[in-house]
Amino acid sequence: MATATESRRGDPVGTLAAMADVQPFRAVRYSGAAGALPDLVAPPYDAVSAETRRQLFTRSPHNVVHLTLPDSAPEAGALYRSWLSDGVLVEDEEPAAWVLVESFVGPDGVARERRGVVASLAVEPYETGSVLPHERTHPRIREERLRLLRETRVHLEPIFLLVEGDLEITPPEREPDAHIDAARLWRVPDLDLAALGVAPLLIADGHHRYESALEHAAESDASGARIMALLVSTRDPGLEVFPTHRTFAGRRDLLTADELEAGERFGDVREALARLTDEPGARSAAVAYRADGAELVRGGEGELDAELLDRVGLDGIGYTPVAEDAVRAVDRGEADVAFLLRAPRVGDVFAAARRGERMPPKSTYFFPKPLSGLLFHPVEPR
Repeated sequence: MATATESRRGDPVGTLAAMADVQPFRAVRYSGAAGALPDLVAPPYDAVSAETRRQLFTRSPHNVVHLTLPDSAPEAGALYRSWLSDGVLVEDEEPAAWVLVESFVGPDGVARERRGVVASLAVEPYETGSVLPHERTHPRIREERLRLLRETRVHLEPIFLLVEGDLEITPPEREPDAHIDAARLWRVPDLDLAALGVAPLLIADGHHRYESALEHAAESDASGARIMALLVSTRDPGLEVFPTHRTFAGRRDLLTADELEAGERFGDVREALARLTDEPGARSAAVAYRADGAELVRGGEGELDAELLDRVGLDGIGYTPVAEDAVRAVDRGEADVAFLLRAPRVGDVFAAARRGERMPPKSTYFFPKPLSGLLFHPVEPR
């Protein structure tokens, strides 16, 4: 049997009196009539480039990007309802939670396995303390996701939440109900979810979707609003957070480090990165790479690396989790400067969230993001 039980080391994690409401749900899933599952799934909406969207649109008329990245929200709503009526999508008869095991190789080239549970989470305002954000959001993106939610009335993708502490998640000893690429998914109707509700839960990925769900509940005057979430322990051996490096184009003003405290200069970017890893974690730092070489730049005590780079603004910014790609952008003349950051520590992110602080966008890169199209969560489950 699959289990998801809490196993504490040292001091208790969380406060048992403060619980998030995590429940099984009646998932909507693709039926066999939809086609082969590899043709139907996709990365989350914010990880799909224009070229990837074009490819997925043509791969299958039932690929999930027709819903997550439609030409218009009303089209997505009409399409979702037609898929339900035509049997392309079917709803489970009984509620269940789902164990998800993902095998992957990260941007650092290391192979890992991450285990989590997909379940239904009650949508609560941040002020209640059951769910905490860690990054700032953009009004335009929130509104875009809200329009889609209004029209489809279904949560198309799970958000990604962290549970502070140990969880023992054991998949059933049988073939998974869905197996796509390196993701395996088991339906478990009797999974004990109590340990997953220990608050606060931290949003690792999905801030815009969570806040859109809050707005949708408020404007609908609906109580009991829920959202689909993947929950992973902060101590899961496969949980890894990577940095998101910055590039800036059209920013001649950044050819010097006037906005930042400059440090040592290096002729080789690898030497600079090696020096960066030795910098104390209590103070922000990054490597600035330009055509004439690399230098270390530093910030203040108690400041995260992404907050240091937030000082130079967002004009001309680009993001990549791969340091080599950022360096190549400068070498090819596509960017004036690349700022290479250290990976943030999960504990630091959680601590900032507990203090009510919001980090800049793209401060963290929790990899991999869960696939879209494996499960759907109706706004009004039966």
